[in-house]
Amino acid sequence: MTIIKSPSTDPVQNFALERELLTERKGDFLLFYINSPCVVVGRNQSPEAEADLEYCSRNAIPVLRRISGGGAVWHDLGNINYSFITSVDESAPLDDKPHAPIIAALKSMGIEFVAGPRGELLVDGKKISGTASCVKKGRRLFHGTLLHAADLDAMRKALKGDPAKRGRRVASVPGTVMNLNTMPGMDIPTEAFLDRFIDSLTQMSAVRP
Repeated sequence: MTIIKSPSTDPVQNFALERELLTERKGDFLLFYINSPCVVVGRNQSPEAEADLEYCSRNAIPVLRRISGGGAVWHDLGNINYSFITSVDESAPLDDKPHAPIIAALKSMGIEFVAGPRGELLVDGKKISGTASCVKKGRRLFHGTLLHAADLDAMRKALKGDPAKRGRRVASVPGTVMNLNTMPGMDIPTEAFLDRFIDSLTQMSAVRP
């Protein structure tokens, strides 16, 4: 598996790269990217129900839709996004722990957590990572977030939508979140944390830069 670190913080560019690796390239990839502030809703969600569109417009925060399912999430320069893009045998069951390298790398860095029922990672009962996935033509995308130094106040305001506008669309599952930089030894710039995290991953035989 090849690791790619995007140099861009433009969410539109990063989502385009993610889609290209899924639909146009061959091989297995682990993509990392950090986006400027935006709200990202799942494939089957209503933006009006999940995001405060007035607040987002007032603060120049785009609201984007991803190709996978799941709930709405907040991205900013303190949040790390990872995407596993692999070929799969459609006749075989999907691995239920595709983010095993992420889990192993976090543990090697001394971060203690537990995995939740929806693929999320929790520290002291608080979410540090959420995940979503999709499969297209024998290729799988499994992606997630890592909250390192996100603006949690902006997150709460941006993700305050109007449930009355949801209709039959999928609802997000609310939860208490925390940043990894509140943990001992993790209060470093997010870019530096990502580089350290990638170094941990490259020490594993299954991935390479």
